[in-house]
Amino acid sequence: MSLPDAADLERLFARLFLDHHGTVLVGGADEPLYLPARGRAPAEIRYREDFAASALHEVAHWCIAGAARRATTDYGYWYAPGGRGADAQREFERVEIRPQAIESILARSCGLPFRVSLDNPGRDELDPAPFEARVAAEAQRLERSGLPPRATRFRDALARQWGPADEARAGTLES
Repeated sequence: MSLPDAADLERLFARLFLDHHGTVLVGGADEPLYLPARGRAPAEIRYREDFAASALHEVAHWCIAGAARRATTDYGYWYAPGGRGADAQREFERVEIRPQAIESILARSCGLPFRVSLDNPGRDELDPAPFEARVAAEAQRLERSGLPPRATRFRDALARQWGPADEARAGTLES
């Protein structure tokens, strides 16, 4: 079975979440952006170009965001572009641990590769290993304690569609 591409992820996401949550996944963006629903238009989770990894990452943020955050552009979060100093980078990593952990679980459920992102171009001296360890530990914690409901629903659907046969039959990932 082939791996999903970004368009596959968009279609699956729409089947699962458009009617009940009024949200669509949209590729082709220069930068990721979440836009709340406007009038009759659904909320949009915009991800970079046609990158499946970007789509999964942005879905992970949406899965964490509560109703109040989903009513604001980009969930009301701050973002400091690349070139961050040490303090800003630590804050970035602190708030990114959970979304990247969920992204890793979603990626694994459908056979896509996962790599943590420090998202700080030009800072080649940064060692990703400590952040990778924190993301992996959070993913393990979430697998034991449970994912947020929307993340669980998406993970299970990804596994049924593209995951290994034993995981797809079980409908969950227990690794």
